[in-house]
Amino acid sequence: MKTNRPQDRLHLGRKISYGLPAFALAMVGIPVYVHIPKFYTDVIGVNIAWVGAILMGVRLFDAFSDPLMGVVSDRTHTRMGRRRPFMLWGSVGLAAATFLLFVPPHVTGFAAIAWFAMTIVALFAFWTVVTVPYEALGPALTRDYTERTSLFAWRDGLLIAGTLLAAASPVLIEGLQGNAATAAAQRQKFLWIALLYAPLLIGTCLWCVLRIREKEDGKESSTTLTISNLRSVGRNRPFWILLTAYMIGALGSNLPATLILYYVQYVLESSRADLFLFLYFASGILMLPAWIGVSRRIGKKNAWLASMAINTLAFSGVYFLGAGDEWAYAVLVVISGMGFGATLALPSAIQADVIDYDEFLTGRRQEGWYIGIWSVVKKLAAALGVGTGLTLLGMAGYTPGQVQPPEVIQTLKVLYALVPSVCNAAAFAIALAFPISPAIHRRIVESIALMKQGREVADPLKT
Repeated sequence: MKTNRPQDRLHLGRKISYGLPAFALAMVGIPVYVHIPKFYTDVIGVNIAWVGAILMGVRLFDAFSDPLMGVVSDRTHTRMGRRRPFMLWGSVGLAAATFLLFVPPHVTGFAAIAWFAMTIVALFAFWTVVTVPYEALGPALTRDYTERTSLFAWRDGLLIAGTLLAAASPVLIEGLQGNAATAAAQRQKFLWIALLYAPLLIGTCLWCVLRIREKEDGKESSTTLTISNLRSVGRNRPFWILLTAYMIGALGSNLPATLILYYVQYVLESSRADLFLFLYFASGILMLPAWIGVSRRIGKKNAWLASMAINTLAFSGVYFLGAGDEWAYAVLVVISGMGFGATLALPSAIQADVIDYDEFLTGRRQEGWYIGIWSVVKKLAAALGVGTGLTLLGMAGYTPGQVQPPEVIQTLKVLYALVPSVCNAAAFAIALAFPISPAIHRRIVESIALMKQGREVADPLKT
């Protein structure tokens, strides 16, 4: 039986329309994850330990709100569908929260801490409202193995493009400003970023909502937390293998994202952090089409493993660098970035196949439930990575704008390079056990079709 039915094929325009919100979310996400912590510690004057604790707390709260959003999205019925209303109206709140976080008032002390806490909570709350339905929308658009790989490649390619532009735009703005090192210039830079990015969020989500039509494919389930739900998730062995590998890898990858500005300034003693970010993401987006071709030849799992190996082996060398090693760092960043795009796109495509296997086990489509769990893990990893990284840096004796003592330098090197490399190596070892190949996925889809005809079929993973 063929799985590439005409209704499963997606035109290029639909793939791009689906991917555009990821472009805008990346444009906002890079400043939030990379620049905002250092902006609030070094410019606004919030203690680094407070920034780390607030970020950890809000990400923990945010993580557990994701399954609830998945439940609400799965059970929503409107003329616009289950996912699109949240994407549309949530983007408005997210744009407002972004502006308020990026453009704080001139306050100090407790008022600055409170402003940071309130605005970052609002931002991540609306982020959940947008992203959980958005990610749940993708797997329902097509069931074809190759089409899904292409769909998520376009989405994550646009995400990386947004990341690339987000990395480049601070450099461009600072170039126009002249003296960008002052606090006033930094505030002005973030004002321009907010004015550019906030409308982009609303516009791309609106375009996606208008251009994408949801498919009500499969029998909808009750997605409340029940024993039945837990049993079905517990039986989905491929999901747990994928989730565990992804969580450990994400835990490692969140540390460099948070600490790169500190590492470049205080370990390399360089002012070119934004250039290095650009090189990393540029190599990632340029290599992404090649990775998609590789995944079609050897399967998504094997391509993912290869990308993790390249990313990890190159990045581990960063631990051994020191002051003045800009060229060596640039080379390692480019090589590491070659694997970056695939480590983003392929787990998402693999996750969609895992959701198909859940439908075989339960007879129900539960994208929102699985995406919610996935988001919990992703945000728990982010909470631990961001909170632990900044808190340990503060405990080591970090002082903004000063020459750092050896303890801080060594802590930065371990957290930025060594811990992520160990995490990625562990994730690689776990991912080796993932069982769904292209042939097995075809059997899963065929088995679902036969079950809908009332026929009994064997478990595709056991035949």
